[in-house]
Amino acid sequence: MITAIVHIDTEPDKIPEVAEILANLDGVSEVYSVTGDIDLIAIARVKEHDDLAEVIANRISKVDGVLRTQTFIAFRAYSQHDLTRAFDLGLDD
Repeated sequence: MITAIVHIDTEPDKIPEVAEILANLDGVSEVYSVTGDIDLIAIARVKEHDDLAEVIANRISKVDGVLRTQTFIAFRAYSQHDLTRAFDLGLDD
């Protein structure tokens, strides 16, 4: 499983709508509104590295209201308890 943390800048008046759309995209597991220099953080989880281009470039970046993204690919997870529990429930499909 490959995890990417995506920082997303949006049009200010569209943050809630963009967040809802992003949260329902295949490959996006979580979306957070945050304080600071960015508007939203999305967590993308895919099986193959090449799938990141589909999720980020072809889905997230094309949502109306998304102005720019910056992606960070996780090398290693140091806390797996929530992920392990989710996969034990069969949520990985």
